[in-house]
Amino acid sequence: MSKQENTNSLEAIVVNSLKVPGVKVNRQEFLTHILASKVSSGELLAALDKGPVDAGISVNLLNKLAKSHIEKRTLQSTGISFATGLPGGIAMAATIPADTLQFFGVALRLAQELAYLFGHEDLWGEQGINSDRVKSELIIFLGVMFGVGGASSALKIISAKVAQQTLKKLPQRALTKTIYYPIVKKVASTIGVKITKKTFAQGLSKAIPLVGGVISGGMTYASMKPMGNRLRNELFEVASNYSEKDFVNDMENFKKEVIDIGSGEEMEWDELISATREEPAKKVESAADEILKFKQLLDLGVITDEEFQKKKNELLNM
Repeated sequence: MSKQENTNSLEAIVVNSLKVPGVKVNRQEFLTHILASKVSSGELLAALDKGPVDAGISVNLLNKLAKSHIEKRTLQSTGISFATGLPGGIAMAATIPADTLQFFGVALRLAQELAYLFGHEDLWGEQGINSDRVKSELIIFLGVMFGVGGASSALKIISAKVAQQTLKKLPQRALTKTIYYPIVKKVASTIGVKITKKTFAQGLSKAIPLVGGVISGGMTYASMKPMGNRLRNELFEVASNYSEKDFVNDMENFKKEVIDIGSGEEMEWDELISATREEPAKKVESAADEILKFKQLLDLGVITDEEFQKKKNELLNM
């Protein structure tokens, strides 16, 4: 099976899994359920508005809640078949077997929940299931869960606060060609191989047309905890101590792991890395200029020392 066929196959599985009731996660409902008994009403409202991390909720608490939630979802995954009982059976999914939908349904639901807990924006605000951005980000989550090389760097690049302002200034076409498309292609190819090997190692005999083997409820149970913890670890790292230096390093690592050397993708990627290196330098220079201006106002007695320190901290933490 070619890389393009693998990509199309994984996208088909993701799209059809998301059609199964209960797989798409309502961000507000989930955050309310998991945080309501752990934080104040004010913190909860802020978390729903800005995300738990930006609301000031301890990342250690979020990490603890994430660990507990992974345990819960792992236990629930046994014997659950998301596809069972759907109107018309799995006809809606064409050639995708129920066990495959079950496995990816559990993984996609858990991925969304962990992402929301660590501050990811609502995937479904104005996006449909077939949105390229939504499909790409969900596939990146799956890549991290499966341990695909380059997926962790991609996750950090698109998730880290230090990266947001830089990436927003870059054309969407550039992001699609240099980040989303190459990693989606690699994740799709690698997951197909990994599932095939894992399936045969388990001694299962049936064949899944698209990814190479039947995934049983037992495999869902055995696999989901380590998969969830891989994603949790990466999201926790981004939320707790991720710096601009880490961002630049991840850009370099992503190129080594994912970009095809000598391709048009590599040329555009080099331009993208150059742009991201320039942005942090411009940001530091701009902050220093602003701090100097406020220091002059302090020296002139226009503002108090308390006001100066507050503004200085705001500029340094931008």
